[in-house]
Amino acid sequence: MRIMGLDYGTKTVGVAVSDALGVTAQGIETITRKEENKLRRTCARIEELIREYKVGRIVLGFPKHMNNDIGERAEKSLEFKEILERRTGLEVVMWDERLTTIAAERTLMESGVRREDRKKYIDKIAAVFILQGYLDSI
Repeated sequence: MRIMGLDYGTKTVGVAVSDALGVTAQGIETITRKEENKLRRTCARIEELIREYKVGRIVLGFPKHMNNDIGERAEKSLEFKEILERRTGLEVVMWDERLTTIAAERTLMESGVRREDRKKYIDKIAAVFILQGYLDSI
């Protein structure tokens, strides 16, 4: 069973999928949308990827504040979790994503990716970090 990792943002969703053994995470794509609340196409694309990669569980980044409080972004992620569970029928695990975007940015910088190109990859790389953290924990 493969596991999908998602980095849910206001206008993008970074997507990563584990290998068949559940050992490593690979970035798949970044799904973009024009408006934050327009999720129909985003969910439809996630469902396509679930079928394509035979995903059995979803790990969704949970953007808590550094003091462990739950803010507006975390509330939106919890709402997205409910939507995903309802639409896919899969278990959605919330995973602490603090500092994953910073780690993704650092990785892209160290890899020599130009500043203007980093935006294209940052959410996908953050999804990889979210999923890999979860995989390492199990």
